[in-house]
Amino acid sequence: MTRLSIFLLLAASTALAAPAAAKDTSYIGSVHTVSGTTADTARGKVFLDSNRNARLDEGEGGVEGVLVSNGREVVKTDATGNYELPAYDDMNVFITKPAGYAVPVSQDMVPQFHYVHKVAGSPDLRFGGIEPTGPLPEAINFPLVEDDIGNRFSCLVFGDPQPYNNREVGYVRETVGAMLANRDNTNTECLIFEGDVIGDDLSLYPRFKKIVATGRVPQYFVPGNHDVDFDAGSDADSFDTFRREWGPEYYSFDIGNVHFVVLDNVRYPCNGVDDHPFCDPAESPSYNGVIHDRQIEWLRNDLAHVPQDKLIVLNAHIPFVTFTDNTAQKHQTDNLDVLYEIIGDRPALGLTGHTHTTEQIMPGEHFEGWAEATNTGPAKFHQIVTGAVSGSWWSGDLDDRGVPRSTQRLGNPRGYFVFEFDGSDYVETFVRFGGTKDEQMHASFNTPRFREWAADLMAFADLYETPNGVLPPVTVNDLGDINMITLDDLKDGTWVAANVWSGAKGDTVSISIDGGAAIQAERTQPGNGEAKLKGPEYADPLALVTQATVGRVAFRSARGGEDTAGFTTGRGSRAAGVPGPLSRGLLTDNSSHLWRADLPETLAEGVHVLEVKTTDRYGRTFTHNLTFEVVNELPYPDWNEGLFN
Repeated sequence: MTRLSIFLLLAASTALAAPAAAKDTSYIGSVHTVSGTTADTARGKVFLDSNRNARLDEGEGGVEGVLVSNGREVVKTDATGNYELPAYDDMNVFITKPAGYAVPVSQDMVPQFHYVHKVAGSPDLRFGGIEPTGPLPEAINFPLVEDDIGNRFSCLVFGDPQPYNNREVGYVRETVGAMLANRDNTNTECLIFEGDVIGDDLSLYPRFKKIVATGRVPQYFVPGNHDVDFDAGSDADSFDTFRREWGPEYYSFDIGNVHFVVLDNVRYPCNGVDDHPFCDPAESPSYNGVIHDRQIEWLRNDLAHVPQDKLIVLNAHIPFVTFTDNTAQKHQTDNLDVLYEIIGDRPALGLTGHTHTTEQIMPGEHFEGWAEATNTGPAKFHQIVTGAVSGSWWSGDLDDRGVPRSTQRLGNPRGYFVFEFDGSDYVETFVRFGGTKDEQMHASFNTPRFREWAADLMAFADLYETPNGVLPPVTVNDLGDINMITLDDLKDGTWVAANVWSGAKGDTVSISIDGGAAIQAERTQPGNGEAKLKGPEYADPLALVTQATVGRVAFRSARGGEDTAGFTTGRGSRAAGVPGPLSRGLLTDNSSHLWRADLPETLAEGVHVLEVKTTDRYGRTFTHNLTFEVVNELPYPDWNEGLFN
């Protein structure tokens, strides 16, 4: 039995045995700076804080071999814990938290491993940016305490929360906050947010921070294109408010045998810098997906100190590559070829956000558009686009918690990933909010009736901006019971559409009816370099039903008038009108994790039980059952007054 097999068995039966010691989140403090003679070199000490006061006191010894960086150069502390680095007027001085140690955290659980240095401070920015720091301190000292958690631990990973207003921050509280408050986080060593922490209004950061702190787990943040200071005139200032609140825009830290790297791959503004039409100096300020040169140099220097067998977990906001926006330049990483070259044959995992979809991209997988956008071909290492806490931007009707259902664009519900690490091995599991690890899919039926209905719906959404005041040709009521199939439906072609929310190339999916023989399903997107396949035949019927008729747009009240009509999305764009579909780009007419299995034409009339089974690359099997009916013809669905006249 392999090491990974043993790990999977233990994880399944015990949800990971307790490590040597749980994380230390009682260590509250900050980096220790010493004022004095103006310094032209960044220097200081990484020390073992024996009295836990986050100050370097007499007799406290240094920690040897800790990586310290100024955002370009990377050095190791000497035998006494001391370091020296070249200084720049605008830089972050930070350590790579070593395995077996903890850095102080703020009261809101944000790790304190950095000193932000910006001599003149930020330009005049709406959200404040960074106050002038003035000259360098005489010393920048980094405190540590021992915290040996071992090599087995878990982390939770979240894509785009992206609340644009206080109402939507409340939705974060009812999803992420509620989940963390009701979960045993003892062995969870980190929360990672893959960018777009907030939707443009950076004044919401403090409230967000306090909500997430309820989990009492250290939080690590990736900068996203909605975390920028939009009034910044250059990329050098664009994440200043982010730096003030969370720390460096790129950095690394170690837990167990995993080296986590956070990258900034959002250049804003890119105008006049990157050679793309959307970066034209004559156009409005825009962003581009690219890792800038100084960061590339830092990454090379950082990884030069990391053992070749250690797992590298790369975190960025914009996907390295993506199925969702496979032909879009700005939504993928320009210089991915350089990143691939730096990583080489190391064990690596890439985690991103941005597209508001969940995607598994396996080594060797490939879609049209990647070569043109990133100068690469098939994926070199495993990559996951981690979805969005906000789903499709907090859209759609409310669920039973009063939170928008907001089904994601590839059909899966809103959720997050649980990563369980053992040395350099890992197993990831997608969990929907309010669900369990055992729930991994939904299934529905793609019938001729559905395809006709979906074609009408999509044509309407293509023609009109939605929502609007125009009655759509069809709503969910016109489709009727999606789990009732006629004999003609079977004759003319009906199949099971199984959306495995975190399904990947190489996973197997099968169906069986009434306990009969298994029928193998095929992934609708093979991932062999083909173009995206979309339309009614490649749609997810169940997802489309939830996206087709949004009643919340029709909300009106005498008291609120137009101020509370419908609901808002994004920067206050009001969704108000008559119930209709979500906008065209949010309708699930394609998915990289949808499987198809044709139903037999000879199914008898009556009630049947469908079992859908999937087995992932870790050997885990998940099932989903539903009942459906086969009828000669569809019955009238509503109250039939004529029967009683």
